[in-house]
Amino acid sequence: MRKLVTMLRKPASLRRLVLGTALGVLFGLMAFGQAAEAANPLELNFWLSGPRYDGRVAPCESALGTITSQFQEKESTFWNSALQITAYGRIHETAFRPWQSDNIPRRYCSGDVMLSDGKKRTVHYSIIEDGGFSGVDQGVEWCVTGLDRNWAYNPRCRAAGP
Repeated sequence: MRKLVTMLRKPASLRRLVLGTALGVLFGLMAFGQAAEAANPLELNFWLSGPRYDGRVAPCESALGTITSQFQEKESTFWNSALQITAYGRIHETAFRPWQSDNIPRRYCSGDVMLSDGKKRTVHYSIIEDGGFSGVDQGVEWCVTGLDRNWAYNPRCRAAGP
């Protein structure tokens, strides 16, 4: 008993005792808290519905303006280059919804681009339903072969296709 009294008189010991008691009470209260429950039928039927895709993806030609502007912005901003896309040719669809039907609908396309340096290269891109900013509009992901400088779609833009 004498040791307990001398221990309580010391400030550091008292702090440890109070802290230990507080943690014990906190953990004890947490042990009697409410357990996690599954969603009720109202939440399952109305509030947790999955995405609804219509499968309406724009044709390949509709993304060319977006690719042109994004390419010019990327080259000038990140690579300090004056390259621009000056012309397109042989634009064609390579795949539409190549995976199972409950995936996000995509249209994969390819074509040739003429750049301002006079070289002809290949562009691979996909148009994605609800893939735009905040899922509001259709998004476009693209890659120009030989100019994938950050290797996002390497090798030779293969990862930009289906």
